[in-house]
Amino acid sequence: MIYLDNAATTMHKPQAVIDAVVNAMNSIGNAGRGANTASLGAARLIYETRERLAGMFGAESPKQIVFTSNSTESLNIAIKGLIDPGDHVITTVLEHNSVLRPLYELQEKGVEITFLESDEKGCVRYGDFEKAVKDNTKAIICTNGSNLTGNLVDIQKVGEIVEKYGLLFIVDASQTAGVFPINVKSMHIDVLCFTGHKGLLGPQGTGGMYVREGLSVRPLKSGGSGVQTYNRKHPKEMPTALEAGTLNGHGIAGLHAALGYIEETGMDHIREKEQLLMRMFYEGVKDIPGVKIYGDFSSYNRCPIVTLNIRDYDSSEVSDELLMTYDISTRPGGHCAPLMHEALGTVEQGSVRFSFSHFNTEEEIAAAVKAVQELAEE
Repeated sequence: MIYLDNAATTMHKPQAVIDAVVNAMNSIGNAGRGANTASLGAARLIYETRERLAGMFGAESPKQIVFTSNSTESLNIAIKGLIDPGDHVITTVLEHNSVLRPLYELQEKGVEITFLESDEKGCVRYGDFEKAVKDNTKAIICTNGSNLTGNLVDIQKVGEIVEKYGLLFIVDASQTAGVFPINVKSMHIDVLCFTGHKGLLGPQGTGGMYVREGLSVRPLKSGGSGVQTYNRKHPKEMPTALEAGTLNGHGIAGLHAALGYIEETGMDHIREKEQLLMRMFYEGVKDIPGVKIYGDFSSYNRCPIVTLNIRDYDSSEVSDELLMTYDISTRPGGHCAPLMHEALGTVEQGSVRFSFSHFNTEEEIAAAVKAVQELAEE
């Protein structure tokens, strides 16, 4: 199978990740739940992973890195733990449902939301962020990269607006963490939410969030923490404050190895390879009669995603044909990005998303281009 659904999850993992998970299954205990060798080994591994993530994102301290199961959990913690009834939030139509649905829940409780529109290529207008600021504006919440079009949002520009008006800045880095450089300090990010199973090349069920030092977030969960057993309230110290229950130590072991792989291989090298393959595919399909591509390709710097439709064919039919006839895996439908599909006019048809990994080859890209061309000619 030619796997081109990496924006959903990177199926091909570094061998070191697989080995690390297997080794952890045989060796580590429950971090913070004992003084035995297995428990202490798990604690060291988890702390070292915090250190690597803190280094990658420019965090003040490893204790500001919280582990969760994915970006969705991280975003729920951030949004529900920081936004109150009467607050105003600015977000965009580019967002994933992991941002939209928690916001809709809060909207029913009295939170005011402004959804910034995009242009015809799915790009936000940065001036709109500043225009939307009101007296009761609490936060800007936005993605770093659209999972539908691949368009990047310039977090540095948005961060400057956040800093100017003294707002909170919550960033969804699901499509960019591990591939694009992110510095939470220079970008004025208060909370960075990420998942482990995409660009970070780790196992599913891993993810996390950076929380700025001094920022207090209401926990989404409470329970066992391994410390302060006789306290009726969950500990307030980070990162324990936002980590109730046993962590996914086996998955974090894989994430630890994945971060080591990224450091050794080089984030720039990974990104350049992915963008090269993305651009090769785009150039191969953009002039095929009947093919419509969504997103802004005027900038070379974008997520390695090409989303398209072929004539008026339903996107699921096209994706099924790609898989059954050509053994090419893609993602059709709505991509959990309903407002972006509304903006692009693709609610009924959906769209077919091709998303690339540095593990893909130029031969696979050529085969995918040929498949699209043949389907468009039918």
